[in-house]
Amino acid sequence: MGKDKLRRFAEIETFANVMQLDEGKPFKGNWSKDHFQNDKPLILELACGKGEYTVSLAKLFPDHNFIGIDYKGNRIWRGAKTAIEENISNVAFLRIQIENILDYFDEGEIAQIWITFPDPQPQLSREKKRLTSTRFLNKYKIIFTPEGILHLKTDSDAFHEFTLKMIGEHDMNLLKRTEDLYHSDLVTDVLSIKTYYEKKYLANDKNINYLSFSFK
Repeated sequence: MGKDKLRRFAEIETFANVMQLDEGKPFKGNWSKDHFQNDKPLILELACGKGEYTVSLAKLFPDHNFIGIDYKGNRIWRGAKTAIEENISNVAFLRIQIENILDYFDEGEIAQIWITFPDPQPQLSREKKRLTSTRFLNKYKIIFTPEGILHLKTDSDAFHEFTLKMIGEHDMNLLKRTEDLYHSDLVTDVLSIKTYYEKKYLANDKNINYLSFSFK
């Protein structure tokens, strides 16, 4: 492991806005009250990477709390440090494996989930690892409020189509959809937030897929 990664891992140990592994479990069911010390709605970004989307959402919506989730601490470090430097108090980061999400959040605790440019896991043998597969959707359904909404942004046409298939199979409500976000009428300040990876995709003239959906 490089010196930079070691330094970042050591530094996030000191960050009050980062919980790692078991540190997050005591907050289950009470993240807003116990960590953020308010009663604002809670929104997650899964596989948040460097946390650009999480931090940007927190700036746009100070009346909500945001948690970015990823397992790679050296990536989380960037978003957490930015939040500290800019005194953004409604954002936190949780370093866990996403498949363990039910150990950290309770029934009806989450208002929205964002999945922005996840690993599409293109191999058929890895279908269960896709973050919109049945395995994960069943977990999200438990922690969502009745009005919970899931958002997906991806450069992967195949992942987009797979998610549409899952929406149909689970009889969910498709709310919004486009296969070319920046040439659609869906673009907003929220959907215009660009991660490091999205900027690379756009530079290569790649279309960006977006859809949102909810459980019935």
